[in-house]
Amino acid sequence: MEALSISRFSGGRALLSGLVITLVQIALAVGLMAPEGSFSSRYQTLVQHDSYWFANIVDHGYQTVLPPIARKMMEVSNVAFFPAYPLLASAVKRVAGWETGTALLVTSQAAAWGFWTYFFLFCERWKVAGSVKWGGALAIVAHPTAFFLVAAYSESLFLMALLGFMYWSTAEGGLARVLAAGHGIGMSATRIVGIPCAAYPVVRRIFAEGWSGLRDVRGWLGRYAGPIALMIVSTFGALAFFVFCLVRWGRWDLYMLTQEAGWEVHPDYLAVLKPHSYRWLIPPWNDPTQWSQMATTLGAVCLLAVGLGELFFGMRTRQTSGARPGGWQARIGFYFAAAVTFYIAVSGVASVQMESMMRYQFCAHALIVLALMHFLAEFRPVPVPGRALGMAVIALLIAAGLSLQGWWVWNFTRGAWVA
Repeated sequence: MEALSISRFSGGRALLSGLVITLVQIALAVGLMAPEGSFSSRYQTLVQHDSYWFANIVDHGYQTVLPPIARKMMEVSNVAFFPAYPLLASAVKRVAGWETGTALLVTSQAAAWGFWTYFFLFCERWKVAGSVKWGGALAIVAHPTAFFLVAAYSESLFLMALLGFMYWSTAEGGLARVLAAGHGIGMSATRIVGIPCAAYPVVRRIFAEGWSGLRDVRGWLGRYAGPIALMIVSTFGALAFFVFCLVRWGRWDLYMLTQEAGWEVHPDYLAVLKPHSYRWLIPPWNDPTQWSQMATTLGAVCLLAVGLGELFFGMRTRQTSGARPGGWQARIGFYFAAAVTFYIAVSGVASVQMESMMRYQFCAHALIVLALMHFLAEFRPVPVPGRALGMAVIALLIAAGLSLQGWWVWNFTRGAWVA
């Protein structure tokens, strides 16, 4: 566990760094890629596709028929989106008096600021070198769908809540537990994948205690009661939504029914094991569905790579390379959350040719990069030749990612479907 206290300097530096990256992302999307026009019109081009569904919920509330219709018609049935994002945007709209699109964008971008702030707070906690943490931030920014952090989508809110949940659940003190629970509730109220992610503190504690902790059955209450309680409380956001659906329409699972009827989502929980779920040839630039299929492949390869890296490098060289003992136990929770978000996404969109997987894989990407920051902070500086080679490879990947992102932003801000 980490101390709760955050120095004003490190906290302020994290806030400022997060604000800078958020503003840069907005400037790149609105200033460089959006269609010609006034700033207001260019800014509003970040409201597209799913944003209109969130706007419909903000303006009219949840509404549906029973059973949900087998078409995507927000005027008839819109219970296919979790409530945290539209609820917060609705509050912003009422307080500030803005139109719905602006309220959605400001809410998303404020959450993006929060996500980046937690990213830098983790780096401050782990004492990550400045060049390394900014390189990690650039690796996240360069993901082809990182621009969804500042679009009127729920990605940024989910990631902010998830990182906040992770950050405060690993800090000491009663206030930290309250903050962790609040972030956890927001996390599960934003996306359904937040429910399994709530197990993060339990997974982390189990691996921190090791087999000796599991064998000591009499000590389970003292060891695991706190993390289990936090896990349960953190699912209350999703549970509240399910209860709302039950009370209003008599079906707690109306979200799943609407996804199945309107979006043809039929979960396939073995999809990650099926070869046809993966694509190995680079697709054409203008085919987002095939790029989403490629994102599935790259996500699986990345998860496999970090697992092998921990097994054959991190755990075996910590003594000879000066790594802190037990560092991988601190990272296991990030890998768990990354694997969960990836697995749930693949299972859900396998029935629709992996549509939107390019966007869903971004969450796992951000978590893996953050875990990599912790991994790199454990070791002494890499020799200059190795560092130069690594920087060259990373630079090429970042350049490719930014190029692809620019293409998708250009299309997205003109109303084309991306992910």
